[in-house]
Amino acid sequence: MIRRSYPAGSASNLWSVVCRLSPSLTLTTGAGSIAVAVGPDRSSGHRALEISDLTVTYGPTAAVQGVSFSINEGEIFGLLGPNGAGKTSTLSAIEGLVKPGSGAIKVDGIDARARPGDARARIGVQLQSTSFQKELTIRELVRLYSGLYGASRSKSAADEHLAAVHLDEEAGKRFGQLSGGQQKRLALLIATVHDPPLVLLDEPTAGLDPQSRRQLWERIEHMRRSGRSVLLTTHSMEEAQSVCDRVAIIDHGKIVSLDTPAGLIAKHRDDPQVKRVARGEVTLEDVFIGLTGSELRD
Repeated sequence: MIRRSYPAGSASNLWSVVCRLSPSLTLTTGAGSIAVAVGPDRSSGHRALEISDLTVTYGPTAAVQGVSFSINEGEIFGLLGPNGAGKTSTLSAIEGLVKPGSGAIKVDGIDARARPGDARARIGVQLQSTSFQKELTIRELVRLYSGLYGASRSKSAADEHLAAVHLDEEAGKRFGQLSGGQQKRLALLIATVHDPPLVLLDEPTAGLDPQSRRQLWERIEHMRRSGRSVLLTTHSMEEAQSVCDRVAIIDHGKIVSLDTPAGLIAKHRDDPQVKRVARGEVTLEDVFIGLTGSELRD
C-alpha cells in the first residue's frame, strides 16, 4: 500500500495524486493532514503477480497453453525456456501488449484484463534492447520519464536517481555515448523510476562484461530488499541458479517444471534424460537441457 500525506487544505496536491493514481483510494484525516492510501495492503503474504491458465494464440499457433504461476512480494522469479518456448508471449500478455485468449492475470492484486491501465502502472519493463530519444541527455531522459510516470521531474531528483546507479558523472551525456553496461543501468532506472511493485526484465545482463553484470545484479538485489518483485528471462542457467528464488521452465507454451533451483535439481537429478546430459554433479543447466532437449532452437 502506498501512503502519501499532505497538509489539510492542500487541495491541488491531493487532486494531482487522485488524477495520477488508481481510483482505488482510501482517504483518512487527522491532526491537520490528509492521508492517501492507494492499492492493496502488501504487508503480508501478498503476491505481486498471479497468472492462471493463461493462453495466447497467434492465428492457428498456440504460443502459451494453460500457463499458471505466481510471484511473491520481494521474490526474484526466473522464466527459462528455449527460443520460441513462450517466454516473450507470456511477458507480452502481462504487459498488456497482446490479448490473452483465456486465463487470468493479476498484477499487485489488480485484474489486468478488467483494469489494464491500473495494472500497467504497477509494472516496470526493461527490454533486452532499448533505445531512447537521441537528442536528450540522460538527465533529461530521467526527468522526462519521471514526469510521464507521475514521479518528481526535478533536477535534484533526477540526479539522485542517476547517482543510485553510478551514472551521476554521465548526466550530461546522451544515451548513445554510454557503454553497454551504462545503457542497461539507465534502462533499469527508467523502468523503475515510478517505484513499481513488479519489474519485468528480459535478458537483463545479455552482452555485459562480468563487472557490469555484477553491478546490475546488485541493483536488482537492492530492489528485492526494498520489497519489489522481479520476473526475468535469461539464457544463463548459472545466473538463474545463483540469483533466482524460484524458476519455471517453459517449453512449447507449457510450464514443464517449477521450483527453487535446488528443488528442480533434487526433483530431476535421477531422470534418465537428465543423467544422460550431466557431466558430474547435476546442475540447473543439466535439468533444463534434460527437460527441453538438446536440439537447437531458432
